[in-house]
Amino acid sequence: MRSFKPALAITTLSALVLAACSATSPALGTTLNLAPAPTPASSSPTSAPVSADPALATFQSTLENIYQQVGPSVVNIQVVEQGAAPASGNTLPGLPFRFGGPASPAPQQALGSGFVWDTQGHIVTNYHVVDSSTRISVTFADGTTAEAKVVGKDPNSDLAVIQVDVASDQLHPVQLGDSTQVKVGQLAIAIGNPFGLSGTMTEGIVSGLSRSLPVESGGSRSGTGASYSIPEMIQTDAAMNPGNSGGVLVNDQGQVIGVTTAIQSTTNANSGVGLVIPAAIVQRVVPSLIQTGRYDHSWIGISGTSLTYDLALAMNLGPQQRGALVNSVSSNSPASKAGLRGSTRTASINGVDIPVGGDIITAVDGHPLSSFEDLQAYVFLNTQPGQTVTLSLLRDGRSQTTQLTLGVLPQSQG
Repeated sequence: MRSFKPALAITTLSALVLAACSATSPALGTTLNLAPAPTPASSSPTSAPVSADPALATFQSTLENIYQQVGPSVVNIQVVEQGAAPASGNTLPGLPFRFGGPASPAPQQALGSGFVWDTQGHIVTNYHVVDSSTRISVTFADGTTAEAKVVGKDPNSDLAVIQVDVASDQLHPVQLGDSTQVKVGQLAIAIGNPFGLSGTMTEGIVSGLSRSLPVESGGSRSGTGASYSIPEMIQTDAAMNPGNSGGVLVNDQGQVIGVTTAIQSTTNANSGVGLVIPAAIVQRVVPSLIQTGRYDHSWIGISGTSLTYDLALAMNLGPQQRGALVNSVSSNSPASKAGLRGSTRTASINGVDIPVGGDIITAVDGHPLSSFEDLQAYVFLNTQPGQTVTLSLLRDGRSQTTQLTLGVLPQSQG
């Protein structure tokens, strides 16, 4: 598991957000065998059992069918990491969370989840599950275990592909759903291996959409800057715990709508706030990882924040003006070549000095932006390096447009 801080400098969360991977050593506690209290001899049933509610029976049947359909596609991943440093309850932003003691040069074992992508043995999981691996083994739902190799990985989407050499009839690829059509309130079902408990299914709803998850690499994110973040994350209250990383979140049709990745918690365990990489990103990244071993992200080369009510007033703009405020521009970046300008001064907002005065990006290719996250999501999901986009700007209160040719996010920055 790993913690993160929000990308916006003016926001602070007290809760840790932790990638839902696990070491193999946590104690699971003592199992209690709880039997019902004996019925007093003088009492006896006075009525026949009430029949099950038809709606409840249908719901239960749906869950059972989904598990039978998807369960064989989800695998347990065991990883050996040389010299890994298990973290305590308080983790540094961006570092994987591991249960265990102090750092040790001895190999450490960790657990995660994954799912079958195709009949060629490709399995999708989280980058943070396999990043430091020296050995990876995969256990299928029927208990079959096989060694795996890393085919490709991308820290900026926290996705990786590994491959096993097993018979094709052992492989049951998942069916991907359309995550762009997911709505808050819809049924959400997670299947993974929390604490190494293989094939665990939990159920909840989609609790929120368009969340942003900073990843562990530093440097400029595509279209934003201070730290790279995964856009359009799905939030769910379906229980996720260490070991769920790389598992699946499915809809009521058993279609995968995302990859279970992180939890927000102050206890390093489920608190009802899970974050899931949407299937739309998985569909975009995974084929490239299989074909080339990497995924090139579009890069603008700016840092910034969302233009809020207070920031708009500080810049003498209408209080309802929104967009992506540019704080700084990276040297020799696409933004620098396009002439974008960063903030030139600061304003005190609630006692904090905040950069203001930079360009405000209000649209990309005519697509309106309400926030910095909108900019990031558009660039991530709708562009590729080398593509030229049209930016609509507010500069010193005046509207203008400029052309910008997207670059490739430098590897040294993520």
